[in-house]
Amino acid sequence: MSTARTTAARFVATHTVLTMDARHPFVAKSLVDAQDMHRTVMSGFRGWVEDGDPSARSQMGILSTWSVDLKAAALVLVVQSRVPGDWSRIPRPALTSAPHTLTVDRTINTGDVLTFRTVVNPTRSKPPGRPVSEKVRGARVPHSTPEHVKNWFVRRLQAEGEPATAENGVIRIGATADPAALGIRMLPRVSSPGPHKGLRISRAEIRGSLTVTDPETLVTTLSNGLGHARAYSCGLLLTR
Repeated sequence: MSTARTTAARFVATHTVLTMDARHPFVAKSLVDAQDMHRTVMSGFRGWVEDGDPSARSQMGILSTWSVDLKAAALVLVVQSRVPGDWSRIPRPALTSAPHTLTVDRTINTGDVLTFRTVVNPTRSKPPGRPVSEKVRGARVPHSTPEHVKNWFVRRLQAEGEPATAENGVIRIGATADPAALGIRMLPRVSSPGPHKGLRISRAEIRGSLTVTDPETLVTTLSNGLGHARAYSCGLLLTR
C-alpha cells in the first residue's frame, strides 16, 4: 500500500557569511590549498564532537561554498551548519567585517519556485575494465564541459510522483527545473600541496530555478548537500 507524500517540510539551519581580505596570508593560503580551506571552515566548530571523529562534518551538518572577487580582493565564505559556529580563531585582520550569522527557518511546500545557486563536484564512474562479477568499483572522473555538468544535474531532478532514488541509484533532489534555463559555469579546480598532493577537485557552478515536487527530499538535499567533495566547499544548495 502506498502512502501519500507530504506536501510541506521544514528546513532549519544556521548560515554564516564571512567576508575576508583575499590578500591576507591566512586567507591566501586557503585559496591555494583546499585542505586549508576545509580547516578554516571546521575551525568554527571545535568542541561539538570528539576531536578526530571522521564523521564530525556530517554530524554537525557543515556545508560551505565560497567565491572570490579578485578586483576587490575579497573572499566571501558561506557556511551552513546545524550548530552555531565560533569564528574567534580567524585572525581579526583577515576579516573585512564581522561574521554575519542568521538562522534559516522556512517551510517548503510542493509547488514552491525557488531560485538557487550551487557549486558542485560533478563526476561519473569510469568502468574498471574488469568483469562485473568481481564487483570492482570504477574510478571517479570529473565532468569537464558545461553540457556534461548540466546532464549530471538533470539526472538528479525529480519530477512529481518519482521516487527519491532512481532505479540506477542516483539520489534525486526533490525538485525539478527547466534544463534550458540552467546556467552552468566551469570553475577553477582546487587542490592541496604537501601530504595532500592527490587531492584535486573539479568544480562547476549551477544557477537556475527549482520547482518543489517532494519537500521532504528537498529538505534532505538542503541539509546534507549534493554530490561529492562536500568537505571541500562543494554541494551546498543555496535557495531563496
